Amino acid sequence: MHDPAFSQEIPWAMQMRAVSMEEPRQLVQMLTGAIKGCGGWVLSRGADGNGAVNLLFEFERHACVDIYTMLIAVGLDLSQSGHIRFTELCQCTHLQPREYGTEIASVELEIQTFATARSPHP
Repeated sequence: MHDPAFSQEIPWAMQMRAVSMEEPRQLVQMLTGAIKGCGGWVLSRGADGNGAVNLLFEFERHACVDIYTMLIAVGLDLSQSGHIRFTELCQCTHLQPREYGTEIASVELEIQTFATARSPHP
């Protein structure tokens, strides 16, 4: 998952993990629409048969609070390091919005879904 060249090209190239109780296909659709609604763009997306969802998306840093809030609002439970990285991004951007607001931030997000845990077993 980690590509060192990817991280060097974009200073805020973040890799994070999360979990969700949503069904994978529905989650991909919901996140894609929400990211676009916040002004971001999805570069790649997909779900595998084991409930893992992978998204690669970018956004201008001025939208970082909206993106962070949206990820939580759709029900993602980000890892501790994901929360820390997003907090750093938001604080750094807020301190110097003119200098950093239009820079691009990139997120490679891996989500493990547990939708079957909510459905009753026969």
